[in-house]
Amino acid sequence: MAQRTLARYLTEEQRTKGTITADLKFLIEIVSRACQAISIAIGKGGLGDVLGEAGSDNVQGEAQKKLDVLSNEILLEANEWGGHLAAMASEEMDLPHLVPNRFPKGGYLLMFDPLDGSSNIDVNVSIGTIFSVLRCPEGADLSTPEAAEQAFLQPGTTQVAAGYAVYGPTTVLVLTVGEGVSVFTLDREQGQFVLTQENVQIPADTKEFAINMSNQRFWEAPVQRYVDEMVAGKDGPLGKDYNMRWVASMVADVHRIITRGGIFMYPLDSKMKDKGGKLRLMYEANPMAFLIEQAGGAATTGRQRIMDLVPTGLHQRVPVILGSKNEVDRVTGYHAE
Repeated sequence: MAQRTLARYLTEEQRTKGTITADLKFLIEIVSRACQAISIAIGKGGLGDVLGEAGSDNVQGEAQKKLDVLSNEILLEANEWGGHLAAMASEEMDLPHLVPNRFPKGGYLLMFDPLDGSSNIDVNVSIGTIFSVLRCPEGADLSTPEAAEQAFLQPGTTQVAAGYAVYGPTTVLVLTVGEGVSVFTLDREQGQFVLTQENVQIPADTKEFAINMSNQRFWEAPVQRYVDEMVAGKDGPLGKDYNMRWVASMVADVHRIITRGGIFMYPLDSKMKDKGGKLRLMYEANPMAFLIEQAGGAATTGRQRIMDLVPTGLHQRVPVILGSKNEVDRVTGYHAE
């Protein structure tokens, strides 16, 4: 049987389920090609002079790596010309990027974190790209980047597609168009993503958690309680031993959960409370929540479903608790108490 490449998979989805328009198919294919280009640049490492600091800060005030800047440029340039987008927004940029007037405009909006986990670049640990696709509201004002921001401020429930690429021992693309989650592996010889797993399901229960324990003193009481119970193991109220895994790259930690279950937490804490949380709603929390829910998991802030949040700004931050449903429900229940 012939391999099901990403292009073939999208064509089949378009034909049989009608969830993918021709423009959306083209958009996802172009994003996947951009991810291939980013994978190649990362693979060169020190040979390509792409390691180290870029000497600039992003809109968050964080020091940018050379690969942050390069990945952002790759995604912008790849998606400008195809006629499928109205505008793009990036975690690395203050305002939306409008499609230049010399190119045709389309009906979709693309949001992305071009290189998640970039603190791991120089030590050769898995990093990734996260993306989310929205429909551009009819009549949206796209006359200036400032005006265009309003078009992006949609709850996660309106996403039509989301995914991430993880650049590890293999380059893997994980995708949802609202009909479950599929995994594609980059065949470097063919230069194509090939379907390697369909209908991914996250186990409802887990014995693995991911959290930055160095922030423990800043956590709220419900998270303190939950982690204490997990650390207590078989002798504690949960009655089982847990392992902790923390890569400090959201893509890598979420991919582990997509693969074998677990819970990932970057909860609200006293250190980040004035900012609303650590992770960005539009570039990280919403697309990952869409993927996790489509795979049978759950994603909340601790207090409410992430995808129900109505964004107030392009770079809004939120707490994130996602993964195996029963574990997420437990810690969310502790918040409710």
